[in-house]
Amino acid sequence: MTTQTPNPTHPTHSRGWVMVWGILLIVTGVLALLMPGIAALATALTLAWLLIFAGGVEIVHAIQTRRRPGFGWKLASGIITLLLGLSLLMFPIAGIASLALLIGAFIFAGGISRLILALRIKPHKGWGWVLFDGLLSIVIGGLIAWGWPASSIAFIGVLTGVWLLFTGVWRIIVEGRVLETGDARAA
Repeated sequence: MTTQTPNPTHPTHSRGWVMVWGILLIVTGVLALLMPGIAALATALTLAWLLIFAGGVEIVHAIQTRRRPGFGWKLASGIITLLLGLSLLMFPIAGIASLALLIGAFIFAGGISRLILALRIKPHKGWGWVLFDGLLSIVIGGLIAWGWPASSIAFIGVLTGVWLLFTGVWRIIVEGRVLETGDARAA
C-alpha cells in the first residue's frame, strides 16, 4: 500500500479554493457585463458604507485613546473618512465618476503586477494567460482614464467585468496546469 505525502509548497486543500475563486470571478464578471449600471452603483454604495463604518470605528478609537498623543489627528481622520462615505452615499453618480479613475488606476497597477508575474513564471504552462490578463488590464486602465468622466458608469461595469472574467479564467487554467503537472511553482 502506497501513501502519497502532501506537497508542503502547494497544499491540496488550497487547490479547490483557487478553482472556486476563479469561478466566482467569472460569474461576477459576467454579471457586471450584463448589468454595468447596477454594478457601478453597487460598487459606489458598497464603498460608501465601508467608509462610513471605517470612519465610525476611527472616531470611536480616537475617543477611546484621547489621552494619547495624536488624538486630534485620529479624530480628524475618522471624521474625513466618515464624511467621504456619506458624500458617496448622497452623491453616488459623482462617486462613480471618481471611482472610475481609482478603479482605472487599480486595474492598471494590477496589470503591471500580472505582467511581471507572467514574466516570472514564463517557462510554465499557462503563463501566456497571465500575460494576456496583464496586458488587457493595462489597456482597460488606460481606456477608463481616456473616457472619463462621460462613460464612467459603463467603464466601471463593463471593463471591470471583462477584467474579472479574464482573471477568473487564467486562475482556473493555471491551477488546472498545476493539477496536471504537480508543479506548485506554476501557481
